[in-house]
Amino acid sequence: MVTLTLKKKPGAGADIPSSRNRPLRSSGMRQRPTLAEAQEQRARQAEELARRPAPSETPRWQDERRPGGRPGPRDARDSRDPRDPREARSGRDPREARRDPRQDPRHDARREPRREDPRHGDRRDPRAARPGRPGIEAPASPLRSVGNAERARQILERASRNPDTGRPQQRQDRPPVQRDPAARPLRSVANPQLARQMVEAAAAATAPARPEQDGERLSKRMTALGLASRREADEWIEAGWVSVNGEPAVLGQRVLPGDRIEVDERAHKEQARRVTILLNKPIGHVSGQAEDGYEPAVALIRPENQWAEDRSGLRWHPGHLRNLAPAGRLDIDSVGLLVLTQDGRVARQLIGDESEVEKEYLVRVEYTREGRLPDEDLALLNHGLSLDGKQLRPCKVSWQNEDQLRFVLREGRKRQIRRMCEAVGLKVVGLKRVRIGSVPLGHLPVGQWRYLRQDEYFA
Repeated sequence: MVTLTLKKKPGAGADIPSSRNRPLRSSGMRQRPTLAEAQEQRARQAEELARRPAPSETPRWQDERRPGGRPGPRDARDSRDPRDPREARSGRDPREARRDPRQDPRHDARREPRREDPRHGDRRDPRAARPGRPGIEAPASPLRSVGNAERARQILERASRNPDTGRPQQRQDRPPVQRDPAARPLRSVANPQLARQMVEAAAAATAPARPEQDGERLSKRMTALGLASRREADEWIEAGWVSVNGEPAVLGQRVLPGDRIEVDERAHKEQARRVTILLNKPIGHVSGQAEDGYEPAVALIRPENQWAEDRSGLRWHPGHLRNLAPAGRLDIDSVGLLVLTQDGRVARQLIGDESEVEKEYLVRVEYTREGRLPDEDLALLNHGLSLDGKQLRPCKVSWQNEDQLRFVLREGRKRQIRRMCEAVGLKVVGLKRVRIGSVPLGHLPVGQWRYLRQDEYFA
């Protein structure tokens, strides 16, 4: 059996499309208001804002409550018009968007401490009880308006209260402080060696410092006793040739006046091998280090410059140049006797602060004033001048001939003789040192040198 289904005939309204399938058509561009219309609209909005009541100075979370202390209904707390689509889209009052937060009285009220309501006693705001509760904004904490120190104090005070009574807990007596760091119990440290170092460091930090006045340095004491120079003393101590009260000395050790200092015989032998050289320095060489292109005087200590009549019995050796230093100085334009030595005792004897060794000079001069040098100025040269604000030691100055003076000094300041002569109107033409202590220059030729003999002493 076959079943046939016939289609319905379309009705009269079949050609009319339904509203559901009706095509969307644009409403066209919105016409911009004219200037007059815009000004009229702004004036109307200004009048509406003027008719609205002024905001209260009391914060909304304090003022808009029910008598029981709870927030009022939504209609009482929100003054927005729900029919206004602009106010419905935003979660804040449009008046608050236009208001300057720095001039908002509510902005200042939030920073002030919460005012206590006499009707509720000391009851706190229920919304401030749980600041972390979502959807509720707690009032600003008064801790934010104080410094970090005050905030920390309040936090510590709350933490120290007894949770049962709310009162501060009684402070328990602390155990007595152990002053001896070694007596403190060690905490569990993985490395025992590190633990020992921690204890030793703590003990060193708390140990009383030894006063510097407790004696003097050993090297300084040895120099004062005339045993060696400070450099030699340090070398001997480092080599183990010095002992104090029978115990080996160490660098930097301090000694008392009653301590017994002993020096090994090897140190004396080493000192005896140190040499002192006498040089007749020519013009154009400096006494110390090379400067301004001029060679130092030590550059002349070569085997070919040793004086042929040297009777010391010593011959040049490269080791004699080690630590060879000038004991005194001569200007670059002066000549005469210059001492270079490896022996610290000789250097201290000649240029030490307490040195009394005489140095004799022959000085050729020219008088820059009319006539001849007055006797009064000659007396000033002997004992009446000062340099750089310091009085000079008395010296001996006398005429050798018409144009040459003889100076005998017990000190040696920089360019001392030249400056003394300038003070009385004399110009130095030539200067030669002919004696240091009891050792004369003699017939040693210019530019040559010799060794100091064992029977020669400066003082």
